[in-house]
Amino acid sequence: MPSDYAKSLGARLRAIRTQQGLSLHGVEEKSRGRWKAVVVGSYERGDRAVTVQKLAELAEFYGVPVSELLPGGASPSPLAPAPKLVIDLERLSQLPKDKAGPLARYAATIQSQRGDYNGKVLSIRQEDLRSLAVIYDKSPAELTEEFINWGVLDAEARRAVESF
Repeated sequence: MPSDYAKSLGARLRAIRTQQGLSLHGVEEKSRGRWKAVVVGSYERGDRAVTVQKLAELAEFYGVPVSELLPGGASPSPLAPAPKLVIDLERLSQLPKDKAGPLARYAATIQSQRGDYNGKVLSIRQEDLRSLAVIYDKSPAELTEEFINWGVLDAEARRAVESF
């Protein structure tokens, strides 16, 4: 009888697989037989224990961090706090709209949601940087460098993208 943890882990595995539009046989085909449909299915049902090594390999195959597969938000806690991403709103307001318009609109939306109108700085999360990177069609690292060059992010922000 599978444990609750094994069932939860299996549900996470199934959710990631289905989000990627893959059937169990699709996993086997895409992995060129590396991952057998019957084995992945047994992991998903919690009928078969998955080793840490196999879980890491499966996470790599799906292109997700291992922590995304672990039940209960069991992502490891960082040893040091992640560096803050602090947007200099005063500098942002001085930039041409054609260059910084998307960032200005994004920052204004966050300010509105938070009710935070100090007008000097705005802290954003790493997830916000990822979203902005999509908007600007750049990687988070490239966008961070661009924002540093614009003077809206401190050079310390480079450490934040290293943890992605």
